[in-house]
Amino acid sequence: MKILVTGGAGFIGSAVVRHIIANTTDSIVNVDCLTYAGNLESLVSIENSKRYSFEQVNICDRVELDRVFSLHKPDAVMHLAAESHVDRSISGPAAFIETNIVGTYTLLEAARAYWSKLDSQNKQMFRFHHISTDEVYGDLPHPDEVEADADLPMFMETTPYMPSSPYSASKASSDHLVRAWLRTYGLPTIVTNCSNNYGPYHFPEKLIPLVILNALEGKELPIYGQGDQIRDWLFVEDHARALYKVVTEGKIGETYNIGGHNEKQNLEVVQTICSILDALVPKDEPYAEQITYVQDRPGHDRRYAIDSSKMQKELGWSPVETFDTGLRKTVQWYLNNLKWCQNVQDGSYQRERLGVDSGYSQENT
Repeated sequence: MKILVTGGAGFIGSAVVRHIIANTTDSIVNVDCLTYAGNLESLVSIENSKRYSFEQVNICDRVELDRVFSLHKPDAVMHLAAESHVDRSISGPAAFIETNIVGTYTLLEAARAYWSKLDSQNKQMFRFHHISTDEVYGDLPHPDEVEADADLPMFMETTPYMPSSPYSASKASSDHLVRAWLRTYGLPTIVTNCSNNYGPYHFPEKLIPLVILNALEGKELPIYGQGDQIRDWLFVEDHARALYKVVTEGKIGETYNIGGHNEKQNLEVVQTICSILDALVPKDEPYAEQITYVQDRPGHDRRYAIDSSKMQKELGWSPVETFDTGLRKTVQWYLNNLKWCQNVQDGSYQRERLGVDSGYSQENT
């Protein structure tokens, strides 16, 4: 196949591109406008492959998208291009509306125009795979909110949407658009919703790379609230394998939840990173001494957890990495690639906190 990947220079997108080029005979067309979180240095290992090509195009630009579809004639689309940082969406929601909603609409229309002109065989083979997040579901009961012996619920593919942030609301909107284009126009779409990803090449605004780099520089390690928010952590290379499974074997019209089976409190994640650094880069004081507690994020979801049994039963996928093995690999990668970290931050972001100027106080509700 020839697969058009949007956002292929981003964190998850670059993992997908690297996986497909390294492990299949398929070709990739990487469409990315190279915002602050998109970096071609994440693709150095495959950039010279004859099966890889790059187009610097914004998904809101219909003229350029039409050109890309006409020139490259893809057999499938994997749509990962998105603004994705919750804190950033609180400080500046407009970019999230533009990219995640308007951009997805524009891409759907370009894909539909291209698909409608294919011959019957290629039309039947075509797939539009939209990659989304578990945050569209809102949050789940926290263990301290239920009886000790009660089963904790998890996100299912049928869980109603209740997004909490501008980011998750914009992703929920894009999910609805994708499903509407199937129902109304017949465009063959599939949706996946994933849990929190982590691993190599992650932009340092997100929790795990932020903590690693701050720890190494002796800076504070900020914990929102009490740090008891729970996330299900998914190693990005496991996610890339899952996404390829879906685009090649998934059923049109289906939704697949992809989780890492690793529920951890944020404080536990930070403490584990500190312990790994204590072993790999020891210093006089434990890294955990740098942990500080800061004002919580407005509207912060307390718990996410994904039931990915559908992926396992129908597509034969399950994660390979445990949280311990994946996190150790991640920390080691950052230690070995500090130059990459410096390059992606230069001129755009210096790990300052975002999303604290909303003017909203939960005490008033």
